[in-house]
Amino acid sequence: MRAEKRFYSLDSFRGLLAASVMLYHLRVSDSFTEWLFFRHADVFVSFFFVLSGFVLTHAYGSAVQFNFRKFFITRTCRLLPLHLFMLGVFILLECGRYMAVQKGMTFNNAPFTGKFDPAEILPNALLLQSWTYLTNPLSFNYPSWSISIEYYTYMIFAMILSIAFGVRTWVWATMVCVALALMYAGNTFFTIESLRGITYFFTGCLAYAVYLKLPHPGQAKAWMLTALEVAAVAAALVFVVNDFAGKSLVASPLFGVIVLIFAFDGGAVSRLLAGRPFGFLGKLSYSIYLTHAAILFCVVSAFMVAAKVLGVEIAPMIDGTRYLDTGNALFNNVIALLVVGVVILASMFTYRYVEMTGQALGRTLSNKPAHRSPVLRPDAD
Repeated sequence: MRAEKRFYSLDSFRGLLAASVMLYHLRVSDSFTEWLFFRHADVFVSFFFVLSGFVLTHAYGSAVQFNFRKFFITRTCRLLPLHLFMLGVFILLECGRYMAVQKGMTFNNAPFTGKFDPAEILPNALLLQSWTYLTNPLSFNYPSWSISIEYYTYMIFAMILSIAFGVRTWVWATMVCVALALMYAGNTFFTIESLRGITYFFTGCLAYAVYLKLPHPGQAKAWMLTALEVAAVAAALVFVVNDFAGKSLVASPLFGVIVLIFAFDGGAVSRLLAGRPFGFLGKLSYSIYLTHAAILFCVVSAFMVAAKVLGVEIAPMIDGTRYLDTGNALFNNVIALLVVGVVILASMFTYRYVEMTGQALGRTLSNKPAHRSPVLRPDAD
């Protein structure tokens, strides 16, 4: 069993994927944010699900006695603190918009309406916003739509580990098939996004089952792994920048194969990804993913205010999307880089003071013995 193995290149992938999604949401005219690759980077959310399924199966899938309580506590304390922190930030931002309106400023949408409706706060706090059509998946901190799906998929995964025992792989395969069937059967209750998340996550679980069956090549076969890694990166690039029917369906097996190849950490690309800069980015990935929307909101708002004060259109609306544009390509690229830097700095703060605090709490709570009612015994004579 390889329970102690850490997948360094896969950790780095998290950071690269989070940064790519951030750049997908950032629109700066005539800058690198408009490269075709970043304009299609939303597909990488699918990669997150596959990656999570693979890594969690490695961490928990071989446990003889799975501890659901410990899993629930640690996973909740891993995801929820930063999510709730950023939800609070967005509520404060809406309060700021409300006060600005009271002073005579106008916005495209009134504060606390639409996706910022107060009725969306509780579903967001409970991470339920993305599962049914009863709520808005993109309400408040819109990147958290995938965290909503991921959290409860974790719990489904944990229940399977608790009861399935020797047939876990078959249950994972069944979950993929059921989710796909619901997607194409005209399901009107569960969102397409939630069903895709389940499909991608359990594809990652199946990829790990395949990983355990494959022979692990030694250093002498590093050239072969390098060739496979280069081919995987090339295939991913071609896949990402092209739109075609069934793209979301192809994402599942393709990303599963890519994760499988890089899990061996044996090629030149893996060694590059295992370096300190990419590792640092991987460490901040969750914070980058959840904090960037609030920072982009503040930056865009600042540009809109400056545009009104200066009488210069530096925050134009193009095809329904708000862009930043100084009118100079060089300045636009500098602004895009500065925004990326601010997101990374903010992520360093939230990682240190929110994520790590939550993880420490999770370790403390999970290591406490479960409370049991005392057994009443008759007094001895």
